[in-house]
Amino acid sequence: MNLCKLVTNNLFRRKGRFAFTLLGISIGMASFVALLSIGGNMQSAVKSQAEGLGANFLIMPENICIYNQMAIVTGETISEQLQYDVYESVKELDEITVIPHLTQKTAISEMPSVVAGILPEETLSFKGWTLASGEYFDVQNPDENAAVIGINFADTRELDVGDTVTIRGHELTIKGILAQTNGNDDMTMFVPLSVAQRVFDKEGYISYLSAKVADMTKMEFYEAEILSVASVQVATNDQLLESVLSILGSVNSTLQLIAGVALIAAAFGIINTMMTAVYERRREIGILRAIGGKKGFLFRSFLLESGLYGFLGGIVGVVVGYGVSLFAAPIINKDELSMLKGVSAQADIDFKLVVIAVGVSLGISILSGLYPAWRAAKLTPMEVINS
Repeated sequence: MNLCKLVTNNLFRRKGRFAFTLLGISIGMASFVALLSIGGNMQSAVKSQAEGLGANFLIMPENICIYNQMAIVTGETISEQLQYDVYESVKELDEITVIPHLTQKTAISEMPSVVAGILPEETLSFKGWTLASGEYFDVQNPDENAAVIGINFADTRELDVGDTVTIRGHELTIKGILAQTNGNDDMTMFVPLSVAQRVFDKEGYISYLSAKVADMTKMEFYEAEILSVASVQVATNDQLLESVLSILGSVNSTLQLIAGVALIAAAFGIINTMMTAVYERRREIGILRAIGGKKGFLFRSFLLESGLYGFLGGIVGVVVGYGVSLFAAPIINKDELSMLKGVSAQADIDFKLVVIAVGVSLGISILSGLYPAWRAAKLTPMEVINS
């Protein structure tokens, strides 16, 4: 008796039932893949962005909330601001190198864009940028009406060296394009700090400070030194990243719970299908037992049928799930009211997640098929005749 042929025939006997059961599993797995894919990629994006800051710690406005801390990590604008005098005070401290940032949001080429005001000479030394094309700012002219933009910023807005952009009535010439940094700088427009302050009416203000220190083992000493000259909040990159990831962790837990509910619903769908199959095939099962079919053979046939539902549903679910991710990620990124502002949702294919998804689908299907398979193997010819 050919087990594979028997299972295949039974699987496709009721094509409508097969299609709807497979659809239920596929939807459950698609939810699982889409939610975990977006959630996992958001965490990876935050870690990458934090590393791209290039600082040992950040000096922020006092009592800044966690959501504005997240905005700093992800390159967005923040509502609180520091007096420029804070920079003047901190830069005089020994063993601390510090640079100011003024981040503001505007529209360029009809796209929401972040403009960062910087001190050109100090920032170039601090970050170690290189240019992909064009020239850097004239460090002898701190009021130069020019901009240097990240490479992704240039690509998405179709800008090149020599083009001009207008921000609040001020024309700025694109002077250079930065080489790839794999951080927030790739999606930012940089202008001299004095220009940004003038354009956005922020004279005498900055958003935050990035700092590097000579000895990381003396962080508490440096923090005390900074707090002695300014009323600010100081946090290392690791502390800031931990705070941001704690929020994303809560979001991911919620996404995983939703995915879990979808999988449970798919599991009950398989149990229902397989129990119905056992009831409909009672006569065939009785005949198989009467001609010498073993309990183990029947048990394996139903379990294999259940497993095939899971395997096929897992593959279809992975494809659909990544398709949903590709569609949903841009919508999430456009949500300006999101508390996860600046955290880019992406739908990159993670082959580890693909393997996990198919494995989970297969495992749930096999577990769901255990009871129906046991019921089928338990039937005897006499029970079938009596029924």
